[in-house]
Amino acid sequence: MSIPFTYDSPAENNDVESLKRAISNKLMFSIGKDPYAANDKDWMDAVFLAVRDRMVERWMETTRAQYSQDVKRVYYLSMEFLIGRAFGNALIALNLQDEVRQALDEMGVSLEDLLKEESDAALGNGGLGRLAACFLDSMATLGIPGMGYGIRYQFGMFKQRIIEGRQVEAPDTWLGSVNILDFPRDEVCYRVCFGGRLELDGEKVRWVDTQHDVLAVAHDIIIPGYDTTATNTLRLWTARSTREINLSKFNEGDYFSAVAEKNVSENVSRVLYPDDSTYSGKELRLRQEYFFCSASLQDILHRYRLTHESLDELPNKIAIHLNDTHPVLAVPELMRLLHDEYQLDWDTAWEYTGKIFSYTNHTLMSEALECWPVDMLGRLLPRHLRIIFDINDRFLKDVAARFPNDPDLLRRVSLIEEGGERKVRMGYLAVVASHTVNGVSELHSELMKTSIFADFARIFPERFTNVTNGITPRRWLALANEPLSRLIDDAIGKTWRVRLDELAELRDKVDFPQFIQHFRDAKHANKERLAKYVARTLGGYINPDALFDVQVKRIHEYKRQLLNVLHVITRYNRIIKHPEKAFQPRVVIFAGKAASAYKTAKLIIQLINDVGVKINNDPRVGDKLKVVFIPNYSVSLAEIIIPAADLSEQISTAGTEASGTGNMKFALNGALTIGTLDGANVEIREAVGPDNIFIFGQTADEVETRRKNGYNPREIYEGNRELREVLNQLASGFFCPQEPERYRFLYDVLVNWGDHYQLLADYQSYIDAQDKVDDLYARPDEWARRAILNVAGMGKFSSDRTIAEYAERIWHTKPVKL
Repeated sequence: MSIPFTYDSPAENNDVESLKRAISNKLMFSIGKDPYAANDKDWMDAVFLAVRDRMVERWMETTRAQYSQDVKRVYYLSMEFLIGRAFGNALIALNLQDEVRQALDEMGVSLEDLLKEESDAALGNGGLGRLAACFLDSMATLGIPGMGYGIRYQFGMFKQRIIEGRQVEAPDTWLGSVNILDFPRDEVCYRVCFGGRLELDGEKVRWVDTQHDVLAVAHDIIIPGYDTTATNTLRLWTARSTREINLSKFNEGDYFSAVAEKNVSENVSRVLYPDDSTYSGKELRLRQEYFFCSASLQDILHRYRLTHESLDELPNKIAIHLNDTHPVLAVPELMRLLHDEYQLDWDTAWEYTGKIFSYTNHTLMSEALECWPVDMLGRLLPRHLRIIFDINDRFLKDVAARFPNDPDLLRRVSLIEEGGERKVRMGYLAVVASHTVNGVSELHSELMKTSIFADFARIFPERFTNVTNGITPRRWLALANEPLSRLIDDAIGKTWRVRLDELAELRDKVDFPQFIQHFRDAKHANKERLAKYVARTLGGYINPDALFDVQVKRIHEYKRQLLNVLHVITRYNRIIKHPEKAFQPRVVIFAGKAASAYKTAKLIIQLINDVGVKINNDPRVGDKLKVVFIPNYSVSLAEIIIPAADLSEQISTAGTEASGTGNMKFALNGALTIGTLDGANVEIREAVGPDNIFIFGQTADEVETRRKNGYNPREIYEGNRELREVLNQLASGFFCPQEPERYRFLYDVLVNWGDHYQLLADYQSYIDAQDKVDDLYARPDEWARRAILNVAGMGKFSSDRTIAEYAERIWHTKPVKL
């Protein structure tokens, strides 16, 4: 039915005067404030609402085009979407930054002040969630018809505070500041069931008597493409109880019992990644994963059925991508919906499933590949466990027929781990159910086929491929680094924002002294901005003329922040022993969160802070060395730290980091990398040239060979005087005399208990590489020249290139026509 509908298009009025009027209208009629009473938050909301109007029109147009053209849509399932602040990104996407700044200037308001008012959306923890956010940005920019699905966490992971050097977790109440781009969709609501039992009726299985069912209610966030009408959606689910309160119990005075069921139900979307070191924590994590998978699958099929009478075209119209193992319960859920609800026979349902799903693996560490206890899965999701058993049975029969002379192969590839507690191997299920499995760097994809999925690569060699990760240049250069962006715009124009390979033209500028000086000025401006942030939030002074040596990422043993600390202590010892030497001043900056139950990672944070207290307060050191831990790392904090970095620490044990995207962000912003040949570091070296990166340490093959041949870290400890002194200082309480045994555990991990991530094996090579860093930084123009070559070499690492590869080779979809 055609409905007469007219409206005033805001997109036609993007001049400064029209924007001033739009902002004034929003401030008065939507916020309910006049200019004299409005604070910065009020002004930000008013501006954001005015900008949002211009995005909504594009959003509606894109949605209508997707339906009318009946395009194949991509649904990206991820437990994390670390989208950061949306306000500044929206201005960049709509090319309104200059006009809005001028409009606000004329109204006596600072845009920069307003940008600080927005809270980061606490929807993720690290690289996995930030990658998903970059991908949504690139899908919209390229016009790829897509939608992200996740959970709208009430508290996110946690807000990190450092108290007496220790990480202390506090709730991250990010929803206290309403996201202007968040549209509640109360009418989009699905029931998600748990528990119950199975009834057999011939060959049919019915899931009945479910308990503690939860309603999943949708919230939509606009994802604008850059300089295009194309706009996509991130749909997040929040849990709502099927019941409000038990009124009879409330009236009887039993207030806690009256709301108990409501609280249990709504805990599902309360916190990102609950502590799963306990059984109850694991169960909540499992509930979370199924909650968002079930709601998303029900929604995907509902959206398909809006324009299709039958399911015949389903594999040709939807592609579902699994971002790591967290969403893999979507596989048995799709089978349940197709087979039980839509009455497709098993073979057809499985055929469709295999054509619809694709899976990205993000880790080679077996402990990070989720396995769910069979008893827990059977109690919470009995129908899904039955489906997984049926998938496994058919799969193993097929393997046995194809490989009759390898009986142990069945045990190795079974979806059920039988040793000890029986568990379901979710990574294996993802491989069996997906038409394509990709790694995220050339090295990672190759190692994936020879290690954790070696047997599956033999069974399904055609399924495995590589798609190297990328980052969006809009947020990570245009938005985060305005001084460098302006310099690049003046040098080569502005189209690098969508064609990042155009940065290669900067190679022609590296021999021009004036350009080198302007580049150094941009870096120094960013360093001054970070120094002011540190002074304002931590109360300490860091010298912008010093080398800023930065390692910011999740705190984990394999990322080897501890190796960085060993270098810091070595450097400190050298300064104390040789006061006559002119050491290159250096500020070593750390940031990152440790999982709340990860005691070793939290101990490393405490060590960083204790070492910082010792060094920063030693008058013999002065400005030669400072150590700073910046708490509560986030996207908005990364946008301040990364542009200021001179040296990017990417020092994971070779063969452990799947790709990394921080390494790309730093290089794009003009930092030189010191790193191992791990993850995307290998490809970055190829792109920027081996002379413009500091590579040290063992290769992945050498790490594995040393491990197989018997690695003896104590032998290295005994044979290296500087290393022995550093480790003895850890063990003796040198950095915490009030508690001498505090770091004895870390000493034992490295010296006596095997040094699993081989820090000691790479120590001397790392120290030597750091000496080379000092030598080069003493030649500032040459350092800047090599930093420019890093920027120039980053064209490959745009998430636009990554998404274009996914769309062509994996999802088989094309841009919507607008």
